[in-house]
Amino acid sequence: MKSSDDGGSESLGIGALAARFGLATHVLRHWEAMGLLHPGRDAGGRRRYGADDLTHVATILLLKEAGLGLNTIRSLTTGADRATRHAILRPAAEELRSTIAAARASLELIEGGLNCQFEDVTRCPNYRRLVTERVGTTQ
Repeated sequence: MKSSDDGGSESLGIGALAARFGLATHVLRHWEAMGLLHPGRDAGGRRRYGADDLTHVATILLLKEAGLGLNTIRSLTTGADRATRHAILRPAAEELRSTIAAARASLELIEGGLNCQFEDVTRCPNYRRLVTERVGTTQ
């Protein structure tokens, strides 16, 4: 990181920070407006990001990749106690478990089609088993 004009502390400008994480600068500005980031300012009023800000950006990105929205991330990163954190994360974990189960079922169907030796996939034993299970659960 290059030295800023604010007493020589290590910091990055908004463009450099955005480039470091592959983000557009407007994303960082939006996160700041939402209260997720709190950059310092130099004598000219330009944003300056330090090591803690890099950690915050990495945290935001990790939580977004986990499927959490910005409002949820703000709640988690602004001092939520353990009980609050659990109340926020339990529904997200359940939703993710459901998504994983659906993805596994889809993969099972697709792999069954890949491994099937019949020309008509509807004749494959795996496909027929899955259809039978589905028919049995709707009656």
